[in-house]
Amino acid sequence: MKSCALTDDLRLLTAALPDELRLAVERLPADELLEIVLDLGRLPQARLVGRCALLSQEPVSAEQIDGVVAAVGSFGPDNRAGIEGTLHRISAIRNRGGRIIGLTLRVGRAVMGTIEPIRDLIRQGVSVLLLGAPGVGKTTKLREVARVLADEVGKRVIVVDTSNEIAGDGDVPHPAIGGARRMQVAHPDRQHGVMIEAVENHMPEAIIIDEIGTEAEALAARTIAERGVQLVGTAHGNTLENLVQNPTLCDLVGGVQTVILGDDEARLRGTQKSVNERRGPPTFGAVVEIVDRETVIVHPDAGRAVDLLLRGVDPRGEQRGGGGGVNTSREAEEEEPWAADEGRDLFSGDRTLRIHAYAITPDFVERAIRDLDLPARVVRHPEQADLIIALRARSADPRLLRAVDLSGAAIHGVKKNSASRVRQLLRNLLTASQEPNFEIID
Repeated sequence: MKSCALTDDLRLLTAALPDELRLAVERLPADELLEIVLDLGRLPQARLVGRCALLSQEPVSAEQIDGVVAAVGSFGPDNRAGIEGTLHRISAIRNRGGRIIGLTLRVGRAVMGTIEPIRDLIRQGVSVLLLGAPGVGKTTKLREVARVLADEVGKRVIVVDTSNEIAGDGDVPHPAIGGARRMQVAHPDRQHGVMIEAVENHMPEAIIIDEIGTEAEALAARTIAERGVQLVGTAHGNTLENLVQNPTLCDLVGGVQTVILGDDEARLRGTQKSVNERRGPPTFGAVVEIVDRETVIVHPDAGRAVDLLLRGVDPRGEQRGGGGGVNTSREAEEEEPWAADEGRDLFSGDRTLRIHAYAITPDFVERAIRDLDLPARVVRHPEQADLIIALRARSADPRLLRAVDLSGAAIHGVKKNSASRVRQLLRNLLTASQEPNFEIID
């Protein structure tokens, strides 16, 4: 099914703007418009796909902001307002005195066909957690999931709508969610309570939740899953690894606990005695990382993917969409094999290896050193290092090249700034070696 976008009448959104700004917006391509930004004392902007456009050469005045606020109505405790019957959303920025000094007017769209890469998971009744950066289309996919489950699968579906972002403003839900029912949340702090209320009072077969962000909401999600209800939701975090590292939300994928291994087991695994393991079964059976509006990375077995991550192995996942079908290898991120006879062993001798993280999170390196029990430490300056681990995209930085010339350090690059990639690199270096000169291997 080809994606088909339905944009709510833009006139209902632009009618709140001053005439000059409204006319400027109307000259822009409607299908590319994402949001309109008005900040006091700054030039008004329209954000489109891949670019920004100025709407005026005059800074936004307090009178203009007050006029827009009066036109759109009251803002809730989450500083959001809507336009009844549409998916448009207006968000406010306030000063310390509570006065609104900035507005973001986001264009609402319902897109049919946007869940094609994960339609099989949805129809099978799997609980699915969507991850991705802001603006990548998580909420748009939730709307389509609600419609498919209600209208095509025939399930009893409840949408828990905290900010009326999924089903639009007003008491009547937007047609984009099909026959699904919607429960509004009076205050963001009450979302977990409404989630439980939905199960206890309305007997849903599926529940749709946007932005699980607190421990109470994570616990409510687990309670719902244990009652046999299909869950489809979103959470803060771009990737599964981000989620595992989040102590508040990691329970959504089984949680993490520290286990002390026996001597024999530690030798068998090739790790130190203290290791991290998954605490229990995941709340969500599958995790989907949204790369962009067309491409996703699917982890169909969330428990297995978390287990691999905790052992320092990239779970890879299935790349779907983007015109490329299903690709389970994620070749763009694979590590090249290491040869064991390319020169001196970086970890030979009794000395402590000095490692510098360049454009890489130092904590990732420190954790890998602890997990692998390496004779190494992290240093602050590249000139002090024996080994530099660099983000491949930054490997040609002049400062880095000068440091390598001065110190003669070995350098290895990784394509992704992640703990699992750094850990895998250092594990490979235990049995492989290289000449002490500049070389990028990934």
